[in-house]
Amino acid sequence: MIKTAIAHAAIAAVIQLALGQLIGYTAAGAVAVAFYASREITQHEYKLGIRRGWVWGDKLPIQPWEPLVKGWSRDSVLDVVAPAVACAVIAAMPIPTLIG
Repeated sequence: MIKTAIAHAAIAAVIQLALGQLIGYTAAGAVAVAFYASREITQHEYKLGIRRGWVWGDKLPIQPWEPLVKGWSRDSVLDVVAPAVACAVIAAMPIPTLIG
């Protein structure tokens, strides 16, 4: 839903602003976006496994590349793109950091 994408963008912005003072706003934005991208990929991994009869404790019956290319809906794409756009906007702003 759009609500989750907006919430993810807001949380990513908070993460970026919190870490930006320490490691720079571009790197902090990359950390925030990587968090949401890995979260979505992991969700797709489990969804694909469950569709194929996977149970907890067994090896997932999927190829390593499958969560990257299968199962992406509009909502799951927005859950990654919205934080990326929010973080790109903040990274483009001339905000001074403590480390100079």
